[in-house]
Amino acid sequence: MHGEESLLTDIGLSIIFATVLSHIARVAKQPLILGYIIGGALLGKEMGFSLVTNEASIELISEIGLILLLFIIGLEINLAELAKMGKSMFLLGTLQFTLSVAFVYGFFPLLGLPIGGEKFDLLYIAVALSLSSTLIVVKLLQDKVEINTLSGKLTVGVLVFQDIWAILFMGVQPNLNSPEVLKILASIGIIVLLIIFSFTVSRYILAPLYKACAASSELVLLTSIMWCFAICGIAGEAGLSKEMGALVAGMSIAAFPYGADVISKLIGIRDFFVTLFFVALGLKVPMPSVEVVAISFAIITLMLVVRILTVAPIIIALKKGVRTGFLTGLNLAQISEFSLVILALGAGFGHVTGKLQAVILTSTIIASILSTYIILFNHQIAAALARFVARFGIHDEVVEVKTTGEGGHDDGQVRDIIVLGYFRIARAFISYLEDLSPSLIKRIIIADYNPAFKDELTGKGFQWAYADLAHPESLSHIGLHDASMVVCTISDSFLKGTNNTRLLSTLTKLAPNAKIILTSDEPDDAKKLVVDGAQKVIVPGIITGEFLYDYIAGGMRKGA
Repeated sequence: MHGEESLLTDIGLSIIFATVLSHIARVAKQPLILGYIIGGALLGKEMGFSLVTNEASIELISEIGLILLLFIIGLEINLAELAKMGKSMFLLGTLQFTLSVAFVYGFFPLLGLPIGGEKFDLLYIAVALSLSSTLIVVKLLQDKVEINTLSGKLTVGVLVFQDIWAILFMGVQPNLNSPEVLKILASIGIIVLLIIFSFTVSRYILAPLYKACAASSELVLLTSIMWCFAICGIAGEAGLSKEMGALVAGMSIAAFPYGADVISKLIGIRDFFVTLFFVALGLKVPMPSVEVVAISFAIITLMLVVRILTVAPIIIALKKGVRTGFLTGLNLAQISEFSLVILALGAGFGHVTGKLQAVILTSTIIASILSTYIILFNHQIAAALARFVARFGIHDEVVEVKTTGEGGHDDGQVRDIIVLGYFRIARAFISYLEDLSPSLIKRIIIADYNPAFKDELTGKGFQWAYADLAHPESLSHIGLHDASMVVCTISDSFLKGTNNTRLLSTLTKLAPNAKIILTSDEPDDAKKLVVDGAQKVIVPGIITGEFLYDYIAGGMRKGA
């Protein structure tokens, strides 16, 4: 009974400290995971108040959290969607990880740091530094509304591939002590068989089972957890880790339509156990010495350099844009929670030392904090890096556009309407224009920094030009001087590195004869822009409100 009371007390303290510290992390605009880890550190005997005495029990519960965490990660890896990403994404996802491992493996010993000397330390360091944090990246990109930009999509694609590589590494982890080729191939073969078995059962048994109990949330939840632990058990019996079984179980559900429903019902339980997992990690954090902090900063610096070198050049070579390459590399500049999972498993196998675990954990915490600000200012940093490499002839394609018919275009048509940015409203405008006024197509230049749309737009007859709205020098090449109308349909919420006030100031100088149309989130800001010289300012909220009023009021009048 005393043991049970101690366990309940320890769990209660863990949740209390994790909650309080995660609220502090939220206010400080840091990832909540930092609150969990720091909460654990304050509870433990290494750095804190020695309030948790039953660490073994907490670790047992956190292991359940780890299994559910990996189950959810598996649910988010849709192999069908992965196949649709195309050859470019496959090449980027493959080269990023393999080149990162090779770079770290080759250059880390040159740093002369007092870690990495044990048998498997260097391998684990290389793998850990090659993975980025899905939790941190996706949350920050969603907050910045950049998840659907080209760099955001590339970032998420790389993260999915990293998860796949981590899964493969976890598959061979148990055999690293005796790394015989046949044993490793046997492990991979068992993984393949487990995947085939899981997908087959999921399709022919789970699918009708979920359909039958869809009306009962409890049964859907219980069936999902049952499936997770059943595959975990099979994986354990087959010589794989239970964590590997959890990933495969999740992947086998993600391939079918009911995967999203399962995620929605599991996420609350997962978050509870995941919190305890990271608190348990925090309990192990030693008091950071000057040496550990110094080593951690050296590791973070290496990780940043490797991330840029293994992401940006590939994206540039694929003609996705210089700035896009740097943005994607910066977005991935942190160490994954998956790395902590792999190290925790490695410690269980006796592969890594406690010192290495402490250093990587400290590096993860510091990198998470730094990454928050790197992603916050990613456009400014990427622009600075793009200017630097431009000195060596590496730059985005700039199309210098003549707006008069004097040799500028074969059809002699004047291109005097310039649309800045090809985002949501601009895409809708172009779609309407194609259907209702196709004759205007040959008068329009669309200026954007994302070259992914170039072929599509030029194929339809539009002129595409590279432009970075945050940098006036890039706007001087697109024929603004002779434009009769300049339209920017992007409000301040979505503009990166500038705002409509600064943009208006630039446009009035570069396009002195043009009517300038801008977009604003707030009516008061719109009025100020008109006073400052804008011909018209669109306020999407007002337009939507007018449409809803006309639609509802008109419907009521018809009904009457």
